[in-house]
Amino acid sequence: MKKLVLALAGTALLVAAAVAYTVASRHDTAEAGPAAQLTLAPGQLFFRDTASGRVGAVPLADPGAKPQLSGLKCDRFAVAGQTAVCLVVQPGTLPAVTDVLVLDGRLGVRHTETLPGTPSRARVSPDGKRVYWTLFVTGDSYAQTGFSTRAGLYEVDTGRLVKTIEELPVFVGGKRYFAADVNYWGITFAPDGNRFYATLGSKGTTYLVEADYGRYRGKALRENVECPSLSPDGKRVAFKKKVGEGVWRLSVLDLASLAETELAETRSVDDQALWQDDHTVLYGLENAVWAVPADGSGAPRQLVGGAASPAVTG
Repeated sequence: MKKLVLALAGTALLVAAAVAYTVASRHDTAEAGPAAQLTLAPGQLFFRDTASGRVGAVPLADPGAKPQLSGLKCDRFAVAGQTAVCLVVQPGTLPAVTDVLVLDGRLGVRHTETLPGTPSRARVSPDGKRVYWTLFVTGDSYAQTGFSTRAGLYEVDTGRLVKTIEELPVFVGGKRYFAADVNYWGITFAPDGNRFYATLGSKGTTYLVEADYGRYRGKALRENVECPSLSPDGKRVAFKKKVGEGVWRLSVLDLASLAETELAETRSVDDQALWQDDHTVLYGLENAVWAVPADGSGAPRQLVGGAASPAVTG
């Protein structure tokens, strides 16, 4: 069953961003210098260099240091444990086709999946055993904007591929939810590798879904939650909340009480945030990677300029 992306303005913005990533990743990188031999050693902040498309890294303790840029080009990048994932559009493909590259601790390719669509989101489960992504696709008959999403995952240890989770049984208000226009995006897994969260969009409404991967079923927790990101302690979700047409605010949701805290970033953030630790949230905005306290205090702080798609190694 094909599904519809609901937030129309959000779709347009995310697609535009994805296209911009694709264009940037094709630029000549000679001026960026020789490729560094990066590994997934602890204590690093990885990012996508927006000028060249190359994956770079700086020490988390000193993000102002001169970045090291690898030879790897990605449109989206994520890491956890000794696993990384790189989403990259194949040049010259219409409709777009994306290579999902599963990488080892030395950023060597250990597996590749080729799927239709344009990169939007990417993550790796905390145990490094699953990689997951969201792609924009075209051609769904119900899609009034021309764009839909596919959220899928790959099991690193078993080789199992789930091209889309759109058939995931979900309960809303205690009743099984059925609709032709359901979309999922922004998957995030708990440390146990089984519990996960995602955005479900249908009929103009977005929901935060909590799901059990082993039982393969989920339930909606609340509305107006997009691109969830689970904290390392598994107790909170950072997300973007729609507050206007094409405008989102970063917030944190306590999963036990469902109490919401708006973060100190007052600009519109159209990204899936990332937890640096249990106290700090990272995100890409205005051609830079930023950090903000997760409790609503403080102020945004720029970590790396000319960067997007942050990822950290513990």
